[in-house]
Amino acid sequence: MITQEQVLEALSHVEEPDLKKDLVTLNMIQDVAIDGKNVSFTVVLTTPACPLKELIANACRNAIIHMVDPEANVTVNMTARVTTRRESDQTSLAGVKNIIAVASGKGGVGKSTVAANLAVAMAQTGARVGLVDADIFGPSQPIMFGVEHERLFITERDGKQLMEPIEKYGVKLLSIGFLTDPSQAIVWRGPMASKALQQLFRDADWGELDYLFVDLPPGTSDIHLTLAATVPITGAVVVSTPQQVALADARKGISMFQMDSIHIPVLGLVENMAYFTPMELPENKYYIFGQGGCRRLADELQVPFLGEIPLVQGICYGGDAGQPIVLDHDHPASLAFLTVAGNVAQQIAIRNAAFTHQAANS
Repeated sequence: MITQEQVLEALSHVEEPDLKKDLVTLNMIQDVAIDGKNVSFTVVLTTPACPLKELIANACRNAIIHMVDPEANVTVNMTARVTTRRESDQTSLAGVKNIIAVASGKGGVGKSTVAANLAVAMAQTGARVGLVDADIFGPSQPIMFGVEHERLFITERDGKQLMEPIEKYGVKLLSIGFLTDPSQAIVWRGPMASKALQQLFRDADWGELDYLFVDLPPGTSDIHLTLAATVPITGAVVVSTPQQVALADARKGISMFQMDSIHIPVLGLVENMAYFTPMELPENKYYIFGQGGCRRLADELQVPFLGEIPLVQGICYGGDAGQPIVLDHDHPASLAFLTVAGNVAQQIAIRNAAFTHQAANS
């Protein structure tokens, strides 16, 4: 007879690849059920976007077959409980587990496109996702989600009036673009822009979220300082293109997050427009802006390289049409964004685990 003790002993030899501890020690095994030769259990992942879920599932099956019974029929169910390093509080963002800043050293590198597609990609995995368009002077997310003509509703909760984010593609979205005339330029001094940003966080009903992405303006500005001082950021994703002029600004952006006064962990670097692939030759890659620039910078600065996004027409068309390309599962660019989203979720889980370990030992 197969016993639960045998199953757990076998699974104690399966290591979570990122956290470097076994699944049993990490309390990731639940609902063990045994019926003769049939063994089933649930593995609770740290994120539904885990890129290693198949690797973990296969390792679990092999452990039972090799260490318990070679004739066992093993069923591995996968679920997720997104981790957080935040302590519970009573702020308006108490239900948000992880806040991720998406930044770039300079404009024109596709930061907003990456932010939109990462948010939708995370939502497609089953995570609860929000997106704040913090680019106060050039909000673009309403267009990218096809909601530029939407207007916000106000709800009252605990005697306070709160904005209701607009939801599309499974993503809750707020942008200054919903509060201003899209045909008029926003000409505000720094304090006004900073106050507007704070309202997008504090005066909104975000509810329960696993990930809240923040599309920052390019460069380094009051907005970045306000965000660091106001919101408990889990980490930052920096977007760049491969050429040296963009990488020089990306380096400055990374150094800003690493300053003692800001001290936001850099989750990694994304290389956008990494190569050109013609529609009629989908296997061909032309590195028209140079090859491997972001990967080399990531290695030099010792930050994770999260992946590369190709330069293809579909990404531009999708953004203009309000349909992020990641929605088209048959498009190769969709897979690229899903891969980067999985790597972002992976880095968040690793950093949350390291923070929890440090807190336990302090």
